[in-house]
Amino acid sequence: MPENLENPVNPENPVDAVEVGQTVRLSIDRMAHGGEGIATGPDGRVVFVRGAYPGDVVSAQITEVKKKFARAELTEVLTAGAYRGPQRCPAAAQGAGCCDFGDLDPRREPELKATILAGQLGRVVDLAGLPDTEVIALSPTRGWRTRVRLGVDEKGRAGARKLGSNDLVTSVACTQVAEGLLDGIVGENARRFTPGAEVVVVRDSAGGRHVVETRKAPRGSRVENVAEHLEGEKFVAEQADGVEFAFPPTAFWQAHSAAPNAYTGLIRRWLADAPLSEAHTPVAWDLYGGVGLFVPALSDSLGAGAKVISVDYSPAANTPQAGLASYDVDRVNKRVEQAVDQLSGPHVVALDPPRTGAGAKVIAATAKANPARVIHIGCDPATFSRDIASWKEHGYRIERLALLDAFPGTHHFEVVAQLGH
Repeated sequence: MPENLENPVNPENPVDAVEVGQTVRLSIDRMAHGGEGIATGPDGRVVFVRGAYPGDVVSAQITEVKKKFARAELTEVLTAGAYRGPQRCPAAAQGAGCCDFGDLDPRREPELKATILAGQLGRVVDLAGLPDTEVIALSPTRGWRTRVRLGVDEKGRAGARKLGSNDLVTSVACTQVAEGLLDGIVGENARRFTPGAEVVVVRDSAGGRHVVETRKAPRGSRVENVAEHLEGEKFVAEQADGVEFAFPPTAFWQAHSAAPNAYTGLIRRWLADAPLSEAHTPVAWDLYGGVGLFVPALSDSLGAGAKVISVDYSPAANTPQAGLASYDVDRVNKRVEQAVDQLSGPHVVALDPPRTGAGAKVIAATAKANPARVIHIGCDPATFSRDIASWKEHGYRIERLALLDAFPGTHHFEVVAQLGH
């Protein structure tokens, strides 16, 4: 069930129960995780409306009815609330699922996302006992995306997928994307690609553009194998935290141009007062470490002689990084859940799991190793909150908390927590 449902259906009034296909007038009270506004229907049932924001009064058609809640499709905004603004993305205006917050006032976006985070965390911890959330809005809020994965239709045209569909918007590009990145890739006179393929387009720190074709990944998986290299060098060149990185265009790297330095800067700041033992060589775990972005911040924070154990199953994570040559790094090219109970005991752990979260098994094994401090990054507030509940079971609590609005114009955001005993 998507949210705590505070308004159960009134069994005494079944005549007013909403039905699929019915159009209802709704006042949106609050925001759910996933980009849906929440209203109370005429029968007391909670109704989720995608594209609606708190304060809106809308007309919506019921599309799904469950025992305790319903979903509806927005048909008209009758009265716009304070969060609503003009649509900023032409692709989203044509139905693309890229900017589901494209018509949200960007000045109020971080505030709204903070309420969503509080709603999710409040289900697993006492909000009154939490530190104040540090809200960090990354700039720019348009033209921030330096890497994008596009679908290709049967005519070979590349574009963003429509919301909840495999259909594509191929005539215009999303405004998330950095200026010029999709020139000649998306649009009326753009080049053609292999029908059914996916196109990955990247602009690296050096300004180079890289275009490759891959085959569509299974849901929840990342495809790194390049079917055809169409433009640019074999490796992208990225610079972050004062270090040069090189890896294939399909490898994971933060999408927002400002995100890598924002994360590493936060880690350095939070670990500046980390308690360390002088009796042993300081060790950090970098779980789901990718190509090693966090290695310098972790190593420098632990001081001279520090060792970082970086774990990731991705083939790109095993690519030697010349920029990390001066650091003592052990690479473990396995899935985290297969490796975590075999590693040397850590003083500090940083983990940046995928959207599905780290999960109870990984957290239990990590907690058993008894790190003095944990930096946990989550890109989904629901799975992040479930992970926090697991940490709580093992005696860890949130000491610092930050929300990074690293995906402006969308319902997505990242959360970083510092955990300790």
